[in-house]
Amino acid sequence: MSKSEIPGKVVAICGGVGGAKLALGLYRILTPEQLTVVVNTGDDFEHLGLHVSPDIDTVVYTLADLADRERGWGRANETWAFMAALKALGGEDWFNLGDADLAMHVQRTLRLKAGETLTTITSDLARRLGIAAEILPMSDDPVRTFVETDEGVLGFQRYFVGRRCEPRVERIRFDGAETARPSPRVLAALADPDVRAVVICPSNPFLSVDPILAVPGMRAAIRSTSAPVVAVTPIIGGQAVKGPTAKIMAELDIPVTALAVASHYEGLIDGFVLDDKDAADRAAFPVAVDVVPTLMQSMADREALARSVLAFAGRLEPRT
Repeated sequence: MSKSEIPGKVVAICGGVGGAKLALGLYRILTPEQLTVVVNTGDDFEHLGLHVSPDIDTVVYTLADLADRERGWGRANETWAFMAALKALGGEDWFNLGDADLAMHVQRTLRLKAGETLTTITSDLARRLGIAAEILPMSDDPVRTFVETDEGVLGFQRYFVGRRCEPRVERIRFDGAETARPSPRVLAALADPDVRAVVICPSNPFLSVDPILAVPGMRAAIRSTSAPVVAVTPIIGGQAVKGPTAKIMAELDIPVTALAVASHYEGLIDGFVLDDKDAADRAAFPVAVDVVPTLMQSMADREALARSVLAFAGRLEPRT
C-alpha cells in the first residue's frame, strides 16, 4: 500500500510518546493533507512563567524528526546550560527545559499573551519546523489534569515528573473540561466528509485520551463521523509498553488487559487493534478486532502498524 493507494483523510487522537510513534507512522505513509493529529493538552501547565505543552511538543518534535528517541521526550542533541544556571541560582529544577526547547515555550507564551489561540500557534510553529500535516490541540480553553493520590492532589506534571508516578492514584480529574470547547478546527476535521478513519493512538487512555474525550462535544463529534473509529492497544501481555498505564489501571481496580481498554472506549469505537501476544483473547471483545504486532521499536514498525490500522479501518463498515 503506497501513499497514493490510501484513500481519504485520517484523524488521529493522540497523547505523548506512545501516541506520537503511531502518528509518525501515519505521517510517513500518508500525504500531509490527509492527516490531522488531535493532541491532549491536559498535561499543559505554567512553569517558570512559561506555558508548557508537553504532549503537543512531543508530537511536533517527533513529526519534525527533532525528538530525542533515547529519552523519549524533548529535542535531540539538546544542551542544558539554562537548567544548570537556574539550579545554581536556587531555581526550580525538577522539570527540565532544554536550551533549544525553551524557544518553543517562550514563543508560545508570548503569542498566547498577545491574544492568539493555542490552535493557531501550534499550527504555525509546526509548519515552521517543516511539518505539513495538521497538528491541533484538543481545545483552546485550559483543561488541566489533576491526580488525586494517597499523598494528596497533584498537578499532572508534579505527579508524572516530580514524583515519577510513585503515589497511588485514587482518582483522575480534568479541571476546566466542563466549560471547555473543542477547537473549531478539530470539529471541522472530524466533520470532513473525506475522513476515512479516526484512530485512537496507543496513548494512556486515562491520562492522555480521557482529557480529550472530557471536553464537551468531543465524544459527539467523534461518534457523528461516518468513518470507522479504531483504537490501538497500549497494553501488550498485561504490561504497558511505556509509562504508568498498567500501574494506574491496577490502582483504579481496572484489569490490566487490552480488553479493559477496549471496554473503556465502549460506545465510541468500531474496532480495536490487538497485539498478537494477546490473540487468544480476541473472541471476548465487543467490537471487531484485528491482531497484528503493535510494538513499535523501529521506523519500519511504526509504518507497518500505521498501514495495518488503516487497512483494518478500511475493512470496517462506514457508519450511517
